Amino acid sequence: MLHGWRRTVTGFLIMTIGASGLLLADDSTTELMRAAINSLKEAGSLEIGDASLATGPLLVELYGRRDDRLAWTHRERVEELLRLLAESEAEGLDPQDYNLSTLTDLNDQLRGAVEADPAVLVGFDLLLTDSLARLGYHMRFGKVVPDQLDPNWNFGRKVMTRDVVQFVQDAIDSDSLASFIREVSPRHGFYLTLKQALAEYREIAASGGWTSVPGGATLGPGDRGKRVRLLRARLDLAPGEIFDAELEQAVREFQQNHGLEMDGRVGKNTLRAINVPVESRIDQIRVNLERARWVFRDIDEEGEFVLVNIAGFRVYYVDDREVAWTARAQVGKTYRKTPVFRGKIQYLELNPTWTVPPTILAKDILPAVRKEIGYLERKNMSVLDASGRKVDPLTIDWQRYAKGGFPYAIRQDPGPNNALGRIKFIFPNSHFVFLHDTPSRDLFSRSRRAFSSGCIRVERPFELAAILLDDPEQTRERMLERVGGATERMHLAEPVTVMILYMTAGAIGGDVQFLEDVYGRDSRVLDALDGDFKIVAPSGLAISWPMDN
Repeated sequence: MLHGWRRTVTGFLIMTIGASGLLLADDSTTELMRAAINSLKEAGSLEIGDASLATGPLLVELYGRRDDRLAWTHRERVEELLRLLAESEAEGLDPQDYNLSTLTDLNDQLRGAVEADPAVLVGFDLLLTDSLARLGYHMRFGKVVPDQLDPNWNFGRKVMTRDVVQFVQDAIDSDSLASFIREVSPRHGFYLTLKQALAEYREIAASGGWTSVPGGATLGPGDRGKRVRLLRARLDLAPGEIFDAELEQAVREFQQNHGLEMDGRVGKNTLRAINVPVESRIDQIRVNLERARWVFRDIDEEGEFVLVNIAGFRVYYVDDREVAWTARAQVGKTYRKTPVFRGKIQYLELNPTWTVPPTILAKDILPAVRKEIGYLERKNMSVLDASGRKVDPLTIDWQRYAKGGFPYAIRQDPGPNNALGRIKFIFPNSHFVFLHDTPSRDLFSRSRRAFSSGCIRVERPFELAAILLDDPEQTRERMLERVGGATERMHLAEPVTVMILYMTAGAIGGDVQFLEDVYGRDSRVLDALDGDFKIVAPSGLAISWPMDN
C-alpha cells in the first residue's frame, strides 16, 4: 500500500486506537512519517493505496512544521472530513477527486481495529490532509483552470493568505472543518440558488425525469389533444387536453426562464428547450457552479461593478451585492466572439469617434472600400496616417493592400450612424472591446442578440452612464442634450470594475434560468470538470510549487 518508505522501520509495529476517540501517535509513526515525507520530496509524488498525493509541497511544509507528527488525532474531525468530502457532490464536484473511497476503506480498517498498523495510520493521515487541501482548493478556485481553456482569461487566482499551510493546519485543529470550507466557498446568492437547483434537478432525475413532448405544429391557445396533455404534464399543470390561459402563462414563464421569446406559444425553439433531458440540465448547472467558483469570490470583494453575461445578452450594474440596474445587450457573433475578461471602466466618451479595430478593418472595411471607394464617405469615415492627418482616399492604391500591410487607420466620425452610437464606456484592453450605444437599436427586441463584432452594445446606455458618473451635472437628460455636439470625455471619480462573463445557467429571483450555449463552450468545461484531478498553484503562495527536486 505505502510504497518504499515503510521498509525504513524495522520490526513489527502496532498502534493503539484510544478509547477516547484519539488516534494516538508515538515515535514509530513519527519515524514513518519522516520517511514518507522524504520519499515525497525525492520522488515528487507518493501513492497511498490506489490514491496519489496531489499537494506535495503543502504536505512537506505542514508535516515539517509538525516535526513529522500525525495531524489527525481527533476521530470527530476525521468523520467530519469524510462527511464533507461526500457532500462535495452537492457542489457539482466528484467526491472521488478527494479519494473518498480509499479514505473510507482505511477509516473502516482503523475503526474496527484494536491494534492498527502504524504505516496505515501514517498513510491515512497524509491522505486526509491532502484531501482537505484538494477540497479547499476546488471550492476556492474551481477544479478547472479557466485560462487553460481560454487564453483571454485575466481574473485573479490569489490565495486568501500567503501562509496557506498554517491556514490548513488551523482548519485541522479547529472545532469545525465545515467553517473552513464555508470560508473558502462562494457565498453569493447566485451560487446558492444554483446549488439548490442542482439538488432539485437530481431529485427529478431520480424519480424518472420529465415528460417529453413530441414534435409537430406550433402549439398555442385553443389547441387540444395528446401533445397538449403531455405539455401540461411537463409544466406541472393539472391534467387536461386544452391549451388554456393557465398553460399559456406557464409557457411564458418557461420561455422567460430559458431566454426565449415570450410569445406563449410552443414553436421549435421552445419545444427543443422543453425536451432537453434533465440529465443535461444537471450538467449545465454543474458547469455554471464551476464558473461561479472561478469568479464569485472576486465579485464578493467588489463594492460596485458592471457585469455582462454574454450568454444571457444582458448587462447589470451591481452595488453592494444587489442588482441596481439591468438592460439588454448585444454581443459578438459566433465567429467574432466577445471575450471573457475583466477590466476597469475609467471614462466615457459622448459623441465618440470610432477607430476601426484591426480585425474589422481587414475583414470588413478594406474589402468594402476595394469594391466601392464611395463606401468611406457614405459611412462618414476618414483615412488617417500615423500622425493623425487625414489622407485623401483617392490617392491610395487600395488593391496594393489586399493581402495586408495597410499603413493607415480608418476612423468613423461622430454622427447618428457611428458604430458606437452616441456614447461609449472605455476600459483599456488588448481586445479593443468596449461597452457602447448602437444605431441598431431594433435588434434589442430579438431574444438571441449575437450581432456585434465583439463589443457589447448596451440598451439605455445613458442610464448606465449617469449611474457610473454619479454627478448631478451629468444626468441622463443633460447628456442627451449634448448629443450631436463635440466629442467629450467624462472621467469617473473612481474606476469601476467591469466583468464580462459567460454563464449559461443563472438565477432570476429564486428561479433558475437556463440559457443557450451560444458559443458552444459548456462541453469543454464539463469534460475538464469530469476529468482527472490536477492542481495548478495559484499566485501568492509562500511555498515553492511544484517542489524543487
